[in-house]
Amino acid sequence: MTFDCFGAGQQVSQVTFGGVSWREAPASAPTMYAVLPVMRQLHEMLAHLRDALALGPDEATRAALVATDEEVSAATTGTSDELLAVDLVALRSRVGGLLSTVSRTERDLRRRRHGIPKPPRRVRAGADLVAADLRGRDLRASDLRGALLIAADLRGSDLRWADLLGADLRDADLRGARLEGALFLTRPQLAAART
Repeated sequence: MTFDCFGAGQQVSQVTFGGVSWREAPASAPTMYAVLPVMRQLHEMLAHLRDALALGPDEATRAALVATDEEVSAATTGTSDELLAVDLVALRSRVGGLLSTVSRTERDLRRRRHGIPKPPRRVRAGADLVAADLRGRDLRASDLRGALLIAADLRGSDLRWADLLGADLRDADLRGARLEGALFLTRPQLAAART
């Protein structure tokens, strides 16, 4: 079990609830508990949006990323009622679309620049690769967004510039894998894997 709140816990306790803990105000506990998962998703979106901006996208995509970052940032400063009213499904969809655009552009650029072949057909977004033997495979610039890589053997694989947004890496064996430049890879994903 791994968990990283991306700073959401501090935001909820220090900003949303003004530094008053649920221990000091037990009546606030249910609301605080309801707000935390919303804030966590907002903070994770911010982390990914900022990663996307760091990749230096084209001007139109950059402007959309900046505007969305500002919108998500503003949502994190709302009251508990405002946070609970955030339409996370719609917001995640928009953020996901932007991240997908940045990912596709970055992966295509890397493929052309480094002569990377297309990955095998089964290596794709959302693929069920549970316990798959992918040892030593060239998975550079692959789209593994949302892939189930639970207990997959990725020892010595090359995952540079692969999109790992939401990929389930629980118990995946990443020993010796190359992960430099992997897109949207988070600490909780790495903590859930074997490294």
